Amino acid sequence: MTLPDDAPVRQPSDPPPAVDGARPRWWIYRGTGEPLRDTTLGDLLPPPPPWRAFHGEPVLGAPPDDEAETTRRLGTHLSTGHTSAFAHREAEMVNAALLLRRPLLVTGRPGTGKSTLAYRISRELRLGRVLRWHITSRTTLQRGLYEYDAIGRVQDTAALRAAAGDTPSDDEVPAAPPEVGDYIQLGPLGTALLPHGEPRVLLIDELDKSDLDLANDLLSVFEEGSYTIPELRRARRRHPLVRVMTDDSDGEAEISGGIVDCRAFPVVVMTSNGERDFPPAFLRRCLLLHMPEPGEDDLAGMMAAHFGEDMAEEWGGPLIARFLERSRGLGGLAIDQLLNSVYLATSRRGDGGTGGEGRDGGGDADLRSLVEAVWHRLDGTAPGAGQE
Repeated sequence: MTLPDDAPVRQPSDPPPAVDGARPRWWIYRGTGEPLRDTTLGDLLPPPPPWRAFHGEPVLGAPPDDEAETTRRLGTHLSTGHTSAFAHREAEMVNAALLLRRPLLVTGRPGTGKSTLAYRISRELRLGRVLRWHITSRTTLQRGLYEYDAIGRVQDTAALRAAAGDTPSDDEVPAAPPEVGDYIQLGPLGTALLPHGEPRVLLIDELDKSDLDLANDLLSVFEEGSYTIPELRRARRRHPLVRVMTDDSDGEAEISGGIVDCRAFPVVVMTSNGERDFPPAFLRRCLLLHMPEPGEDDLAGMMAAHFGEDMAEEWGGPLIARFLERSRGLGGLAIDQLLNSVYLATSRRGDGGTGGEGRDGGGDADLRSLVEAVWHRLDGTAPGAGQE
């Protein structure tokens, strides 16, 4: 993964940086934003528990990077100057998920930064592109595992036969049908369960929006670490090895016998806004982390990551205080609403607008009105209704 030239990096021998005291030495993920250097997660991660060991073959190489998406999510500046007390609990649960090879279910109010955890894990442990599976009420397990374009294959077969002639003579060899692997593409979950040498990071976003059966359908996949592609299983005698497309751009993988077995269980981060409850059997196989309301330190750290330390110090304090006050009054605002307001406020500096007087989000009446216009309610209530 490409990093900024001045990005801090952590040596494997470095002592654990402290936030609220010394951190456990068994931690691999520190939650500091400092990427690993001269080592890999595979070197640091202990063997799995015997009941969570998987042995898929052949082992695949390193996944592609997606630094542009990671930067869009986390910002350019890798700052460790702002860390809340909650960071210790968060890192503790991430490390438990890594060691136990179990999915992590992250709950909390919308807009509190649940999905960014997957990108922070990937950046710090250098695990490459995050595989994202966004869930809707129509999402099925198979869609996350793979898709088979049967209609496309039939149409292409018919086109080949038409090009070769509808009624070939007895001594002519009929055109071979297209390869079945050309019409199968693995989804985010299916790609994550390939036999990678190191775990892939899989973000299953807004799982609580799914059909009631999806959580139960995930049970066997998470437990077994494998799945079957029936279309390839039926053709395994004629095509024992089939190359298919993956969820990565231009990615391909070879499937043997129609069965996919993982090797390194993926780092699965599932988010939920609390719109529904999950079955006990599903929860038993997950580790649970509740994302609290972001505090002043959390918001300052996010501002520093996207705008730099100087900008966060210059504009952050009063604006964050006002944001938190408004958030409490409206039943909760989203973090990106604060980032949008900071961008609006700071963009005025280059056009002869406000200087220091607008830094509190209220020195200039027009600026204050514009900044706070993006702090609207998230419950569908019209802007201004019920506000001060």
